[in-house]
This record gives sequence, structure tokens and C-alpha cells, in this order.
Amino acid sequence: MQTKIKNPAVLAVFEGYSEEIRARLMHLRRLVFEVVAENPTIGDIEETLKWGQISYLPVKRKIGTTIRIDRVKNTEQFALYVPCSTNLLDSYRSIFADTFEYEDDRAIILNPQDDLPDDAIKHCIELALTYHLKR
Repeated sequence: MQTKIKNPAVLAVFEGYSEEIRARLMHLRRLVFEVVAENPTIGDIEETLKWGQISYLPVKRKIGTTIRIDRVKNTEQFALYVPCSTNLLDSYRSIFADTFEYEDDRAIILNPQDDLPDDAIKHCIELALTYHLKR
């Protein structure tokens, strides 16, 4: 499982967060790499920036869609973002109706003081990283 951040632009964004938010986003990052290690269908993923947000997507086309992680603007919350053009948030809501707070069709909102439901988050990550395979 990859642990070192290889992309200097991604590293710079991580370093720009407060210590608390950075730790939470690094936790989400670890969950992304766990999902990838547990599901060989996803293959390699790219860690990059999209719209200034730390992003993960399968290198091989037509496997999955992009996941972005970031602090929610003007708050102390953080989020797992997916493209609003997908139906992923509908799926997340149907499976985890009472588990997460959602922002429209684009994000799962998380609070730094809460314990993260790792298994639920990993399921959501896997749905995104295999999105095109299940359509």
C-alpha cells in the first residue's frame, strides 16, 4: 500500500491544512489506498490535484470516477467529494441514510470531532473507484 505522497503539489496542499484537518484527510487517504489494495479490479490510481483539491482516480479508463478530499470552505468540516454528474450520492444516501451528512449531489460531509465510520467510507470510496464497471 502506498504511503508516501509522490506528487509535490499534493504534498504542498496537505501541508497547507491545519494539523487536525491534515490528520483527518490523511486518514481518508489511507482508506482510499486500502480500498485499492483490497480490490485489484481498480488497478493503479493517480494521486493528483483537480480544482485545487487532492484527488484520486483509477489510471485505467472506464473503471471508476474521481474522488476528491478537502476541507469544506469556511468551516472546520472536511469532505469526500464525487462528481455531481454521477448518481453516487443517491447510492450513498440509500445505503447510509443516517450515517453521513450530505451536500447536494457532490459530497459526504464529515466532522473532525466524530469517529469516522471507516467501513462505510471505504464502501463509498469503492463505489466511486468502480463506478463505470457497475453502470
